[in-house]
Amino acid sequence: MTIAVTGATGNLGRLIVDHLLARGIAADEVVAIGRNAERLSALFADSGVRTAVADYADPAALASAFDGVETLVLVSGSEVGQRIPQHTNAIRAAEQVGVQHIVYTSAPHADTSTLFVAPEHKATEDLLAASPLTATVLRNNWYNENYEQAFAQIAATGQWLASSGTGRIASAARSDYAEAAAVVAATGAHRGETLELAGDTTWDGAEFAATAGRVLGRDVAYADVSSQEHQQALVSAGLDEGTIGFLVGLDAAVADGALDGPSPVLSTLIGHPTVTLEETFRRLHTA
Repeated sequence: MTIAVTGATGNLGRLIVDHLLARGIAADEVVAIGRNAERLSALFADSGVRTAVADYADPAALASAFDGVETLVLVSGSEVGQRIPQHTNAIRAAEQVGVQHIVYTSAPHADTSTLFVAPEHKATEDLLAASPLTATVLRNNWYNENYEQAFAQIAATGQWLASSGTGRIASAARSDYAEAAAVVAATGAHRGETLELAGDTTWDGAEFAATAGRVLGRDVAYADVSSQEHQQALVSAGLDEGTIGFLVGLDAAVADGALDGPSPVLSTLIGHPTVTLEETFRRLHTA
């Protein structure tokens, strides 16, 4: 079996490669694919893992990188607005060279979610459903690590502002999701299935602030405001328009329940409880 991982120089892809090796997959049966040759070499030169340089925008390079691969872990592209053509290139290249199975990292409830990134993931899922290849779709909920900057901001200011209301987030550590992708790729389990992956527990904005406070050992002032007030506060803080739109739009989706729903599927798949937000914050605080 040869397993290839796209986006292997990114945070999730790198961890998937690590988990494949930890599960006993031989290094020469793993292909780490990324856009930057120097970064690939720096990460994997001493691991024995094979590497290949390919960009989602280059179908020929993708086909070359996928040649001889049985299972492809297609880590979704990071460029919002470009994912559909990029993922189309990857799926078509996989079909062209005889890849048998694709494991795709999608978004939670991609077919029904109000989350602004969901449509591109839903379109990719549709492409996979129409492909002759088998596929496993992993709908990853939010990563604890997405809140590293927020935690740093709270540590610096003692304050947290949100517009997510009572909406809850079933987050887990990025490594948990990476391990799940490695399990599915290595075992061949769950072919043809769509798995909703999420943390064992959930939290809302008030609990987020309280968790940060416990880790920091200080009180954190929390305010839940309207989307308009949130936007105005971020403008006053000097954030750019794109970042403001992302943060306010995310909180609106959270308020709508887009990231809710704790599930035992992820922890069952990886064989241990998911990492809590507090555990991630404590790691950040002691790093």
